[in-house]
Amino acid sequence: MTKSALQIARAAYQPKLPKALKGAVKAVAGAATQSVADQEAIQKLFPNTYGMPLIKFEATDEVVNFPAMNVGVILSGGQAPGGHNVVSGIFDGIKNLNKDSKLYGFILGPGGLVDHNYMELTSDIIDEYRNTGGFDIIGSGRTKLEKEDQFEKGLEILKQLDIKALVIIGGDDSNTNACVLAEYYAAKKCGVQVIGCPKTIDGDLKNEMIETSFGFDTACKVYSEVIGNIQRDCNSARKYWHFIKLMGRSASHIALECALQVQPNVCIVSEEVEAKDMSLDDVVTYIAQVVANRAAQGNNFGTVLIPEGLIEFIPAMKRLIAELNDFLAANAEEFSQIKKSHQRDYIIRKLSPENSAIYASLPEGVARQLTLDRDPHGNVQVSLIETEKLLSEMVATKLAAWKEEGKFVGKFASQHHFFGYEGRCAAPSNYDADYCYSLGYTAASLIANGKTGYMSSVRNTTAPADQWIAGGVPITMMMNMERRHGEMKPVIQKALVKLDGAPFKAFAAQRDQWAITTDYVYPGPIQYFGPTEVCDQPTKTLQLEQAK
Repeated sequence: MTKSALQIARAAYQPKLPKALKGAVKAVAGAATQSVADQEAIQKLFPNTYGMPLIKFEATDEVVNFPAMNVGVILSGGQAPGGHNVVSGIFDGIKNLNKDSKLYGFILGPGGLVDHNYMELTSDIIDEYRNTGGFDIIGSGRTKLEKEDQFEKGLEILKQLDIKALVIIGGDDSNTNACVLAEYYAAKKCGVQVIGCPKTIDGDLKNEMIETSFGFDTACKVYSEVIGNIQRDCNSARKYWHFIKLMGRSASHIALECALQVQPNVCIVSEEVEAKDMSLDDVVTYIAQVVANRAAQGNNFGTVLIPEGLIEFIPAMKRLIAELNDFLAANAEEFSQIKKSHQRDYIIRKLSPENSAIYASLPEGVARQLTLDRDPHGNVQVSLIETEKLLSEMVATKLAAWKEEGKFVGKFASQHHFFGYEGRCAAPSNYDADYCYSLGYTAASLIANGKTGYMSSVRNTTAPADQWIAGGVPITMMMNMERRHGEMKPVIQKALVKLDGAPFKAFAAQRDQWAITTDYVYPGPIQYFGPTEVCDQPTKTLQLEQAK
């Protein structure tokens, strides 16, 4: 590959490690665990991997000779900055234990395991990808490992390559699949360990043992840079309101973190909207009032941050979407015969009065998005809804009405942005480079200690890296039962923004001030070289959660 000057310089960066992982380590078992909910159901589904203890690694003087081992690795789901360093950490970890150990990468995600598509990852290959963004070393995919025939096909190639352990690097769904696979191989006594690593830029895979999912730090810094750039432009031209949608379908962690970094005029937090039972009109009125208040001071400009999944958190919209899903699934053929120009009126006539009124109030483009573009399960693809345009159109309509009533004296013009893919493959920040490398190294230690059904855990990460705590957490500990496609399934519980948590409280204490003043922060691009206060800071979220 042709390398940029930054890539060449970053290749020399040596990620920091917890002190406990730098020499010989021993695994110290903690208390037995149980799932966060539905304990009986989860234990019944995972009898071989349920209730295992927490693991913490400590330095030891004891010398252990580890046999060479072959390990497989899979990058699963959406990309997140730092994935290559997890792979590098696994590679260095197993080579440190025995130089004859080998690492195999399965190509394009879990499908590579099922289809026997793999490559050996040698030091030459690994060295090309250290401290780089993306998952392009082996690619990623979204194949779900759920069926017995997939497990068996995977087992064929694992046996053929004499692979004793498999590391699945992914989000909550991927790690749920890792747990199911670990249970299957344990039940059949296949001699294959399965370890997970916590990845997702959305930040919704975390708990008391997983401080953050990797990639969140880098992605939020990338988004905050471009939001800061927009805010500077906004404050220069002073004539536009910028509506900015950010990644985060299931939780608002990214929007909240970016708000803490850049201090916008408005940031909507989906979890708060749901908790307060706000309607779409309530959200629109809130934004419109901020616009009107700033206009009264002569400021006809501002920024609004919107989480990608907002629509699904508005209780009334959630009910509308549920009825639409059921109705269109039952009447798909009839609906397909209706002319496009008549589809909106057809839907309005067929829905219940409450949902019909909400649907009729939506801008035509958004209403169309709710009835077209369905996923393979027949559900609305909420991520395709242009929420930023929906809100700005509805705000414009409300402000026009207020102008006639004399409640709004300014001008309103909007610009729209969606920041998503821009952050997923960025070169990892120093924090993510270090954290990911430690996660991979920890995974190697879990494998060496014979563990399966565990997720790699690195904690205390607001402290200097040598004080980080490395270990493992049983994946079953994070699980509960949820309804998926009409059936109750075991899944890792998503971590939503806690309205009583320190990050949200810090935001809530300042947002009224940010709404009226122009107090933007311009973080600038991620810095990789320089003073630690510029280069090594973790997210505001993590600092507030750790009270540091």
